[in-house]
Amino acid sequence: MRIITWKIFMFAAFFTNILIAAVMWSYMDQQCDCLTVHRKHTSYIRTISEKHRGERTANDSLHQLSDQIAIILRDFEFFENDLPETVKSILTQIPSAKVFVIADKKPYPSIDFYDEHKNKVQLITLKSSLNAHSNFKNPFDVLDREHLFVFPDSTRLDDVSQLSQMLEYHYKDPNKIIAAPIVDSVLNCMALNISLRYWTMKYGKEADSQNCNAVEGEHVLLMTKALLLHLNFPFARPFSTSLFIQASLLKIKTSIARNIQFRRGKQLYSDPHRKWKHESLEQQRKTALYNDFGIKKVVFQPSKVEWYGCHKHTSRCFGTVIGNMPEYLFEGRWTPPCCLENLRQTARYVFGILQKCGVRYWLEGGSLLGAVRTGDIIPWDYDVDIGIYQEDVPKCEWLKNCLKQSIVDTQGFLWEKATEGDFIRVQFSETNHLHVDIFPFYSRNGTMTKNTWFKDHMQDMEFPEHFLNPLHVIKFVGVSVSVPNSYKEFLELKFGKGVIENPEYPDPNLMTFSRKTTKHFLL
Repeated sequence: MRIITWKIFMFAAFFTNILIAAVMWSYMDQQCDCLTVHRKHTSYIRTISEKHRGERTANDSLHQLSDQIAIILRDFEFFENDLPETVKSILTQIPSAKVFVIADKKPYPSIDFYDEHKNKVQLITLKSSLNAHSNFKNPFDVLDREHLFVFPDSTRLDDVSQLSQMLEYHYKDPNKIIAAPIVDSVLNCMALNISLRYWTMKYGKEADSQNCNAVEGEHVLLMTKALLLHLNFPFARPFSTSLFIQASLLKIKTSIARNIQFRRGKQLYSDPHRKWKHESLEQQRKTALYNDFGIKKVVFQPSKVEWYGCHKHTSRCFGTVIGNMPEYLFEGRWTPPCCLENLRQTARYVFGILQKCGVRYWLEGGSLLGAVRTGDIIPWDYDVDIGIYQEDVPKCEWLKNCLKQSIVDTQGFLWEKATEGDFIRVQFSETNHLHVDIFPFYSRNGTMTKNTWFKDHMQDMEFPEHFLNPLHVIKFVGVSVSVPNSYKEFLELKFGKGVIENPEYPDPNLMTFSRKTTKHFLL
C-alpha cells in the first residue's frame, strides 16, 4: 500500500512538472513573439522617423535655397519661346522659388504658363505705357534675393544640386560671376579690352577659365544683386554681352564651372524664317547696345572687325563743332574710329585725284602735324586740311566744276564750294559730312597767301613760298603724300616751338592735354 501511494505521488509530481514546463514554454514563446513584434515595430518607427527627418532636412534646404536665390529669364523672343517648360523645370525642383520674367514691354502674344505656375511667376516690363499703370517702375524693388541666376530660354533644371554647386563656387568669391554651360555648348574664356576713349573693344582668347572678362557660348549665369545694382544698364540685351562689358569696366571677372551642365530644352527657331527673324532682332539689339555704350568698333581675333558707327548712308557721329573743340572731347573721348576711317578714305581719294590731275598740293595745319607725329590723323581731329596752288585749279575738272555747283562723283563723294569762304570741301557723302578742306593759295612777292582766313585758327597764316620749293613726301593715312620741306620749321612757324613733341587740344584754355596721355599717344 505504501509502495502504491509513493508511485502515485511520483507520477503526480512528474505530471505537474510537465504541466508547469508546458505553461512556462507557452509563456516564453508568447514573450518572444511580443519581443519580435516590438522590435519590428520599433524598427519601423525608426525608419519612418528617419525618413521624415530626411524629408524635413531636404525641405529645409530647399526653403533655405529659395530664400537666397531668384531666377531671371531675360533673353527670349515673343514670337517663339519655351518659357512655360523652362519655368516648369525650375519650379518642379524648387516649388517655392521666385521666378522673374523680364521683358522690355508687355509680351505679345501673351505667355501661357501652366495654371499651377502662374501665381509663382512675376512678369516685369521695363517700359512704361501711358495707357497702362506701371506696377514696377524699378525691378530691384521686387528682386529681393541676394543671388540671381539668369537662365537662357529653353534651359532645363534637372536637379537642385546644379544651383547648389554654383552657389558653392560663388561663396568662394562673391565678387565674381559664375557661368555654367548648357550641354553641347563649349564655353570659351575671353579677354576683353575696352577703351571708351577710342570707342573700341577687343576680344581675345584667355587661357585661365577662372578669370574671364567674358564668356563665349550658351550658359547659365550666377551673380549677386549688388553687382547688378552697380551697372548703369542692368537689363540691357543681349544680356550676357551687356553684363560682361559693364563688369569688365568694373574689373569684375567671371569663372566657368565646367563640371556643372544644364540640359537644353526644345530647339528654338528651327524654321528658316523664324531663325532669320531672331538673328535680325539680335543684331538690332546688339547695335542699340553698342550705341548706348558708345562702342563703334569691335575687334575679334585674329583680325575680324565689326563696325557700329557711321558710314556713307548715315550722318557722322558728332554734330557741329564749336570753337574747334568737338563735343566728344568733353566726354573724355577722341574721334570715333569709324569717323577717322571714313576721313582717311576721303583723304586718300582726294590725294589720288589731285596727283592724277597734276595739282600741286601739301598737307596743312593739324593734318601735317599728325603726319609728322604718327603718320596719321591726330586722334581727336575731325577733318583733313590740304593746300593747293590756286593756279592749278583748272587742271582738275572736279575742282573747277564744283565752284559752280555741288557735284556727287561716281564714288559717292560730294564736291562743293564751302559756304564759310573761298575754298573747296570734299565730303564723304551727301549724308555724311566728314570732309577734306582744300585751300587755294597763291604767291605774292614770295609769300603764300589766300582769300579766306579763320581768326580762331591761330595757325592760319601766310608763309614763305620756299617751304614749297621743293615739296617733300612722307607717309600719311597709309599713302605717300606731299608736305612742305623743312616741315618742322614750317609747323613751329605756325604753331610755336615744340609743337611736335608737346601735343595740345585745339583750345588749351578749355582743356589741358595730360603728359600721361602724351606718353601713351606718342608710342
